[in-house]
Amino acid sequence: MAETPSDRIGLGEKLGYGVGDLAAGLILNFFGFFLLYYFVDLGGLAPAAIGLMLLLTKLIDAITDPMMGAIADRTRTRWGRYRPYLLFGPLPLGFAIVLIFSAPDDLGNTALLIWAYVTYTLAMLAFTAVNVPYGGLLGVISPSSSQRSNVTAFRMLFSALGGILVGALGTTLVRELGGGDEKLGILLTMSCIAAVSVFALLTTFATTKERIPPTETNGSLRGDVGVLIRTGPWIAVAIAAILGVTAIAARAGTAPFFFKYVAGDDGSPVFLFFDRAALFLTALAFGQVAGVLIGYAAQRRFEKSHLLMAAGMLKMAMIAVFYFLPLDAVWPQTGVQFFVGIGFGMLMVLSFSMFTDIAEFIDWKSGRQMTALVVAASVFGVKAGVGLGSAIPGFALSLTGFDANAEQSEAAVLGIQLAFAIIPAAVMIPAAFTLIFYGINRRVLATVESELAARRSRIA
Repeated sequence: MAETPSDRIGLGEKLGYGVGDLAAGLILNFFGFFLLYYFVDLGGLAPAAIGLMLLLTKLIDAITDPMMGAIADRTRTRWGRYRPYLLFGPLPLGFAIVLIFSAPDDLGNTALLIWAYVTYTLAMLAFTAVNVPYGGLLGVISPSSSQRSNVTAFRMLFSALGGILVGALGTTLVRELGGGDEKLGILLTMSCIAAVSVFALLTTFATTKERIPPTETNGSLRGDVGVLIRTGPWIAVAIAAILGVTAIAARAGTAPFFFKYVAGDDGSPVFLFFDRAALFLTALAFGQVAGVLIGYAAQRRFEKSHLLMAAGMLKMAMIAVFYFLPLDAVWPQTGVQFFVGIGFGMLMVLSFSMFTDIAEFIDWKSGRQMTALVVAASVFGVKAGVGLGSAIPGFALSLTGFDANAEQSEAAVLGIQLAFAIIPAAVMIPAAFTLIFYGINRRVLATVESELAARRSRIA
């Protein structure tokens, strides 16, 4: 289907929409690397206790994310359906993410665990209230799949930039701002991230436009959910997204323990101001940028589902290669991690683009506009992946006898390696397999766009 001038999006709006995901990139990458470390290594809590917390809070997300999607789909304001949440949600989100790392020093273990549950749950609720509508906005920013894919690429580039900033500056800011007090350094660094995130999301509100008008009625929430869970392509991409993020989050959450207790790293800079953990995270993020660009360019010639499968296999292969490298092979490890990032970047840009295609497919097939509900799977997929991935090292460390700030047994070292490499590589197999059932190819999508355009023109 040919694009009309009204379908096209200018560079300023692409940048404005994309910068909103800088917030999620900063927040989730910082959580993925520092959350478990903060409560376990610095707070003294059992790894399994935090692992269980991360799993249980995903049960709440499984309810609140689709609920938020349904609410956003039914919102009608002078700012549109989804943009109002980007105006009123950022400040509560910024406050909630800082609160997690503001635990008083004199809390006992039980009180600290309660603090972790309450503040992390509040932060994820605030994240949902902003990021589900943010994702829904992508589905109505243009009726053109190619334009939405283009905007998705900008979004993923800013998300990767968040990873680059956390990787390059995270450990350095914690060290410098804290002046030797890691807990204070983490709190102050999170405060900086909160300020940047609020500004980024407000920028998205101010610079974007909703171009697909809402229908007069959306039907019932129960009916929407019933349609969604019977849509095979949605199930396939949701599973792939969850498992793809799980693999990355498990590695990020285990990285502080791997470098400290397995590789014997003391946190000293090995290149400029980069320590080994910073190199590890930065290589992933730069690889993610490359993966976004590769995925965006390649989808013009190849089916998105095929590319997504290839990205998963690349991630699995490179994680396995990393596992077999010598522990002191800093630069080979960094290079391999860059290729892990390429696979991750391809996965992110393709899956988020595919979610908006699925929303259009459902609208075409059922007549139901449920963009935010469909895209809620992308937000839940990322959050569930981060939660599951962060829980894996928590359980692996507890089950194998990890002892904080002590020399680790062979079993504990094995537990770290399981969470850092073996499990993340293994989960990519079912992630790739599910995409066999995707079924929305370029021919189907062209039919969807053409017939939806005709339907909407009759309504207008």
